[in-house]
Amino acid sequence: MNKAFVKETDADDADDGAEIAAPALPAGAKNYMTPAGYARLDAEFNQLWKVERPKLVETISWAASNGDRSENGDYIYGKKRLREVDRRIRFLSKRLEHAEVVDPATRAATDQVFFGATVTVADADGSESTYAIVGLDEADASRGRIAWMSPMARALLKAREGDTVVVQTPDGRREVEIIEVRYVALE
Repeated sequence: MNKAFVKETDADDADDGAEIAAPALPAGAKNYMTPAGYARLDAEFNQLWKVERPKLVETISWAASNGDRSENGDYIYGKKRLREVDRRIRFLSKRLEHAEVVDPATRAATDQVFFGATVTVADADGSESTYAIVGLDEADASRGRIAWMSPMARALLKAREGDTVVVQTPDGRREVEIIEVRYVALE
């Protein structure tokens, strides 16, 4: 069959490694975000929609006007990149549309752990770690930001300072004591 009659799908491009999909939200779950996380996603959306996509469309139009498209690298690459950008724009618009922004800085002082809390915990050996509980799209373990749906965050949620919680990790059960709970603005 001629390739011209084969339908292109997003799945055709999914294996090129250009984009790693973020985890999907479970049905009925809210898409909590901090204001900083929302601002980052919104800035990326605007950059793609208002800057990158128009440039790509212009390049593709120019390349298409040059004639034979079958061996036109600018046209082929441009169309592929445009599909990637459009896929990311769709993803970002859905995430932003369903986002529920929660500002931890406006939270009343409490010793109980909720979304947006910055929690310091101690292991049985006395080593301390600090985690900020953030949205799925904001999680970054290297910065101590964990998604509110992660095993550690789920164990910490609704616990209080001084409580000991059990976290199920790939290495087995781990007990941690909550040393401090703070609510501060996250960048």
